[in-house]
Amino acid sequence: MKINHYYQEVAKISLNDSIASLIPSLLIAAGNLAIFNDPDIMKLTIPFLLYSIICFQIYLYRMKQSIRIGKNIKKEAKQENGNSTVFDSSQLLVLYQNSQLPKLQLYFPDGMLAGVIKKYPQKGFMKWRVPKAFALYNQQEELIGLYQHLGKRINVYDQNLRHIGSFEKRKVRKKVKGEILDKERKVIGSVEGSSMFMDEQILNQNHHEVVRLRRGWMPLEWSAIFPDANTPVLSIQKDLPDSEKLLGMAFLIQEYFVER
Repeated sequence: MKINHYYQEVAKISLNDSIASLIPSLLIAAGNLAIFNDPDIMKLTIPFLLYSIICFQIYLYRMKQSIRIGKNIKKEAKQENGNSTVFDSSQLLVLYQNSQLPKLQLYFPDGMLAGVIKKYPQKGFMKWRVPKAFALYNQQEELIGLYQHLGKRINVYDQNLRHIGSFEKRKVRKKVKGEILDKERKVIGSVEGSSMFMDEQILNQNHHEVVRLRRGWMPLEWSAIFPDANTPVLSIQKDLPDSEKLLGMAFLIQEYFVER
């Protein structure tokens, strides 16, 4: 999957909203013509019609973006990242899709999908007994990690569902929003961030930055594929073990699925 497909999906959501907003207008118009036949009642359709027009214009704009981005993506990009995983890149672009089933999509800088975070499916009786969980999948929809939300704590599991640590929301100092703990509950990092804008970072015990999520710092050369300059960029220390990268991504669950 490429980034232009993301804009196609966003465009379809706007198109659906445009069509859905026409239904109240049609009902009002039909009811008025059949019963009241009052011209003033027809004014009630104006807000719905305006909203429908706005959504349709957004749909057209997003579709144009999708077509333009598709032309900009290099043909060899798929071959380059065909076997790459979400842990292979030191920088990923983060796009949140707020729909009926919200998901967080992670992209390589060349526009190819690196992974997806979405709600972990729970069926039957267990749906009500198991805490809310979110899963990180690769491009082939294979499970990479699992995040279990338990109030102020998010437990982290690897692809074999082995517990490797947790993220705990706690205010230790002014800017510290939480801590990263390993499976023995030893603190291996702290999450610091700004309350004014998106700039979250994880510092290890030596106070070195290992993971950072920032908005508004996207390199200019990526703009041909990612047209929104405010697309958040997730930076991860290259030589960090995969387990710690998985732990580091736990604050994405807090940022996008818990606090929103």
